[in-house]
Amino acid sequence: MRKLTFAMNVSLDGYTAAPGDDLGWSVPSDELFQWWSDRVGATGLALYGRKLWETMSSHWPTADKQPGATPAEIEFAGRWRDMSKVVFSSTIDKVDWNTRLVTGDAVAEITRLKADDGGPMDIVGATLAAAVMRAGLIDEYVLATAPVLVGGGTPFFAALDNWVNLSLVETRTFPEGVVLTRYETRR
Repeated sequence: MRKLTFAMNVSLDGYTAAPGDDLGWSVPSDELFQWWSDRVGATGLALYGRKLWETMSSHWPTADKQPGATPAEIEFAGRWRDMSKVVFSSTIDKVDWNTRLVTGDAVAEITRLKADDGGPMDIVGATLAAAVMRAGLIDEYVLATAPVLVGGGTPFFAALDNWVNLSLVETRTFPEGVVLTRYETRR
């Protein structure tokens, strides 16, 4: 069975995006960017919701060809293109860059994917993660918490019907006061 991790940058008040889907507060330091890049390199399959897919796919496929691209950006762009991805959406009809589109029941498909053999899976996108979280499918939560209060937007955690007990497995501090925490779901 594959491990499913929900990992994102989050504001101190618990949001993955500020109102208006503003991500300007979450620009990572070089060290945190490298951590995310290494994570992408180790991910067997990334599961995207439409919103974050549109954000990522509008930049990373050609980011390494942009004037002034740093070595870290070049590395990340290649890793991102090479990584297997699934996008869950009923409003788009085409995806590219080693990606498959699923228009049906996301929870059913993710349950099936989890049961398959293969490398670890990351779910990226809070709206998609909310449904999967409520279904009890997430094995690990990774929060890169930035010291900023955005006051609203897209929450990292969904409203739940039941408690989810977690065990802290890692904490790490990054420049600019970002604290990374990893929690495993206790089953």
